[in-house]
Amino acid sequence: MTRTEDLLHDRPDIRNARRQMRDRLQTTGIPNSVIDDAVLILSELLTNACLHGRPLVGARQGAGHVRIHWQTDCRGRLRIEVTDGGGCGLPVVAAPSTHAQGGRALHMVAALANDWGVRDDRGERGERVTVWAVPSCEHGPDSE
Repeated sequence: MTRTEDLLHDRPDIRNARRQMRDRLQTTGIPNSVIDDAVLILSELLTNACLHGRPLVGARQGAGHVRIHWQTDCRGRLRIEVTDGGGCGLPVVAAPSTHAQGGRALHMVAALANDWGVRDDRGERGERVTVWAVPSCEHGPDSE
């Protein structure tokens, strides 16, 4: 199962993206605990892209977008990607102070994922930076 969608950079419908992911993944047999993690990962990556990244190159002025993509392979493993037009630097795990109101998104992604990373396509295929994550499947059986 594969899903790719472009969302407005300045007004992303994160709630709808989360709902659509949950609804589609619930038909795949992926455990609910993994779906919960995947929805949170998508939300954090999408929020970061809109807060810290630029819209994808090639979009009309005022109509910039970010791209979300997720897919499951034949074994049911899930990979989530969010692509934006890049920012001042590449996304990294921050070290926020205990009083900071933000800066923890990639900590959460790293904690919920078996693997995650950043693909820097700036200059190769236009200005694009993709952050991807593979949610952990190491959960106990669902209680439902």
